[in-house]
Amino acid sequence: MLVRPDERVPIARLLRFLEHGERLASDCATWQAKLAPEPGMTRFLLSQSRQEAAHALVFRGAIAWLAPRHVGGCPLLPSLEEYRRRLEAAVARRDWAETLLAEQIILEGLGEAILKRVEAGLVKRAAPFGRLRRVLIHQEEAHHAFGRRALERTFVEGRSAPEALQATGLGYVALIEAMVATLRDLFETIDEDPSAWTADAKGYLPMWLLAER
Repeated sequence: MLVRPDERVPIARLLRFLEHGERLASDCATWQAKLAPEPGMTRFLLSQSRQEAAHALVFRGAIAWLAPRHVGGCPLLPSLEEYRRRLEAAVARRDWAETLLAEQIILEGLGEAILKRVEAGLVKRAAPFGRLRRVLIHQEEAHHAFGRRALERTFVEGRSAPEALQATGLGYVALIEAMVATLRDLFETIDEDPSAWTADAKGYLPMWLLAER
C-alpha cells in the first residue's frame, strides 16, 4: 500500500473517528429495533447493528496496521459525544422519526461521504481489500436508503412532518459540521479539502431540511 510515512497517523486518526461513528450507528440501530413499527424493519435494524459493529472492527484493524499506538489513543470528539446524547434522548422519548433523521440520514450520509472519499484515496494508494471496502460502502448505502424510505413513510402516514423535524435536524447537521471542522488539520495533512467532505455529506440530506424556513 502506497501510504507515505507522514500520512499513517492522520489516516489512522480519521479511521478512529469513523470507528467511533460506526459504534454509535450500531448502538442506535439496536435501540431503533425496539421502536420499529413492524417486524421487517426490526430485522433490518438488527442486521444493520451487526454490520456497523463489523465495520468498526474493520477500521480498528486498519488503524492497528497503520499506526498501532493509535488503536485506543484517540479521544471522542465533543461534538460526536453530544450527537450520541441527543440520539439517546430521542430514543428515550421514542421519537422514531428523529432517530431516522439523525442516524440513517444525517450520520450515515456523513459516513458514506467520508468512506467514498477515503476509498478514492485508497485506490490511488493501491490499498488492499478493495472488495471488502466496496461491501462496506454498499451496506452504508442500504442503511441510508432504508432511513429515507422509513422517514418518508412517517410523513405519508401523518406521524411526523418535515417542518416538525427541520430545526432539530439542523442541530444535528451543525454537530456534523463541528466534527469535520475539528478534523480539518488531519484532512489537510493528507491533501484533502475538509469543506469538500462537508459538501459531500450535505448532498445526502433531503432538500426540505436545508430549505430556508
